[in-house]
Amino acid sequence: MKVYHGSIEYVKEPDVLHSYRSLDFGKGFYVTTVKEQAERWARRKADIYDKNTGIVSVYEMQEDMKDLAIKIFGENLYDWIDFVCDCRDGKRIYQKYDVIFGKVANDKVFRVVDMYHSGIWDKERAISEIKVYKTYDQIAFITQRAIERLLRTESCYEV
Repeated sequence: MKVYHGSIEYVKEPDVLHSYRSLDFGKGFYVTTVKEQAERWARRKADIYDKNTGIVSVYEMQEDMKDLAIKIFGENLYDWIDFVCDCRDGKRIYQKYDVIFGKVANDKVFRVVDMYHSGIWDKERAISEIKVYKTYDQIAFITQRAIERLLRTESCYEV
């Protein structure tokens, strides 16, 4: 399966060491199966860092995940939203896993998570709001062992 990582540089040798803050699924190396999502992120990073172009790194992800601790958030947003809030609070629940699959809190969903996280909306309201927005996916590699076992670097391109 092809996966993509949007950045301002080619990430030929991905690692978990460069993750500087906890995101939706904690600290790790994030990819997506959605090419357009990675391109959007690369352009956004380029804007943030005042670069002319962003870079999308392309990987082949192996499917043999035996002996790895995997967490998959399917359509159950009830568990997902609590997990995301815990990670953003700095809790390290993500460290139980090697790889985490799930939806991504894009710009609009991020606001909904914040409304829930701050207690303005209850879980039911937040979940109903999230379902309105198009969501993307993300795969967080939490351990270097998972990266080395599952990702093979293929190429990169500019956006």
